[in-house]
Amino acid sequence: MFTIVNLLFESLQRASYYWSPTLVSAVFLTQNCPVEVFLTQNCPVEALLVFLLRPHHKKLEMGERLGQLKVTVVQGKRLVIRDFKSSDPYVVVKLGSQVAKTKVINSCLNPVWNEELCFSLTEPVGVLNLEVFDKDRFKSDDRMGHAHFSLQPLVSAARLRKVLKVSSGETMLRKVVPDSENCLVGESSIACIDGEVVQEVWLRLCGVESGEIQLKMKLIETPVAGKR
Repeated sequence: MFTIVNLLFESLQRASYYWSPTLVSAVFLTQNCPVEVFLTQNCPVEALLVFLLRPHHKKLEMGERLGQLKVTVVQGKRLVIRDFKSSDPYVVVKLGSQVAKTKVINSCLNPVWNEELCFSLTEPVGVLNLEVFDKDRFKSDDRMGHAHFSLQPLVSAARLRKVLKVSSGETMLRKVVPDSENCLVGESSIACIDGEVVQEVWLRLCGVESGEIQLKMKLIETPVAGKR
């Protein structure tokens, strides 16, 4: 058992999960199925995690509601100039067919919005897209860059929280690094804070010479039927 736990711990560390051998052992103790067969060179770490989570979650159907996603558009920095000397930026955030936007901040290249936008999160988990625009009065609004971010790591972390039964304090669940599935400026951590799964990110805007947007995300999971 000790060898199995340490092998999985090493794999999880390579996959950027903040799991200790003690936490991995705790997960194993809650399962009644052997895991040795899953610890093979050809088995992805994500498959191991799905296996560990399987007894705790029924199969999700297409369109099934996972919960509410609260996205706080915190601020932007070094945004591009689209007017004479500045811009009047606002942010449009999209998740599937759902669209929400922030207020316009006039004449500012480092705006602070601190606006919370809410979305319904369903299966399959999608990609969060955002675009920044410069508000114009007499012509169409100018584009100021766009970015995207996969929500799958956030949802996976929420499922891990259930397995670990974390409900108080602050626990680091995993980290996400910049790759093709996101526009992260740098590494981002996902944590459970007093039972809520949260993530803070800085996204680099694409299609423009400069600009970054800071988001804070919180996943409020749909309660299981019969539970409060």
